[in-house]
Amino acid sequence: MALLALSHACVDVYQGAVAALVPFFVAERAYSYAAASGIVLAASLLSSVVQPLFGALTDKWAMPWLLPVSTVVGGAGVALAGVGGSYAVTLLVVAVSGIGVAAYHPEAARVARRASRGSHTAMSWFSLGGNVGFATAPLLVSAVVATGGLRASPLLVVPALAGAVLCVAALRGLRTGVAADPKSASLGGSSAPAEDDWPSFLKLSGAIVCRSIVFTGLSTFIALYVRERTGGGEVAGTAALFVLYVGGAVGTVAGGRLAARHGRLPVVRWSYALTVLAVAGVVLVPGPALYVFVALTSAGLYVPFSLHITLGQDYLPRRMGTASGVTLGLTVSIGGLASPVIGAVADAVSLRTALTPLIVLPALGWFLLSTLREPGLADDNRA
Repeated sequence: MALLALSHACVDVYQGAVAALVPFFVAERAYSYAAASGIVLAASLLSSVVQPLFGALTDKWAMPWLLPVSTVVGGAGVALAGVGGSYAVTLLVVAVSGIGVAAYHPEAARVARRASRGSHTAMSWFSLGGNVGFATAPLLVSAVVATGGLRASPLLVVPALAGAVLCVAALRGLRTGVAADPKSASLGGSSAPAEDDWPSFLKLSGAIVCRSIVFTGLSTFIALYVRERTGGGEVAGTAALFVLYVGGAVGTVAGGRLAARHGRLPVVRWSYALTVLAVAGVVLVPGPALYVFVALTSAGLYVPFSLHITLGQDYLPRRMGTASGVTLGLTVSIGGLASPVIGAVADAVSLRTALTPLIVLPALGWFLLSTLREPGLADDNRA
């Protein structure tokens, strides 16, 4: 599981890197807010459509080779984003990166669930890897691009190469473990999965969409917003983006442990309620105190992250690949569709006004979650 978590970090660097590149595109290429957010849309649009398709494919066939291949594709797209000055080419290579990220997640979630034997805590460590990747992205991008400009972006391919090696090593280790203990190939040895619960899965997906719009909107604009609200420079904006991402490292692991004690749905509902108050603080509270609310927002958004995955898989036990593709892909990536709208409002009025509607969305997510019941599995393992 450790190798899978590390490979997940190497892949999700490229989800975080796209948002981290936005201030540099604005500074070096004079992109408007709407144009810059269009780059985030390019990364997420194809991913949101393609990821469930990859999930459906992994429901029919195991495709472990996708892990190293998709990792390299995801990294190569972002690495080429700073080469040349064409906006169209930038959109294209970032979209290719999104496809790579899309191909990775459903198969990785299936392999991780198999390796974890259904443990929420183990899955939280897998998700932690992705959160660490997100958190590292602003620092990596800042170190490379702030030093060498956008033309230095090819150096950003290094995590992808490391991630591909980790994927190969993790898959070899898993095959060795299965050979030594054939029972580990199934989730707790269940002979037959339960029936799919589509109504509950769709409600869960709706809540994740609300969470996704908040997260993508803030990750796209928080660096620019903090610089505007605090009067700081690039360091102030990068620090805020880092806080937004790094809080997920703590929140994700805490989510697994809290779920083992209190149950998944209560923890997820508490998190959405916290996010309402935290986002309000980000938008409305001025000065350095804003960083505190960024940290609280990060916790509220990330505590339920791994729980979304296992809940989705348990609501659709016969289609775990599809469930992973939707919860990790479609519902998460669809937040990027809202970014151009936020950017257009920011250009027309102000960035603060554009971010204000994000306060309401976690409340809508909480409402959807309030109608759900914990999926029942005979082999429920929450260690």
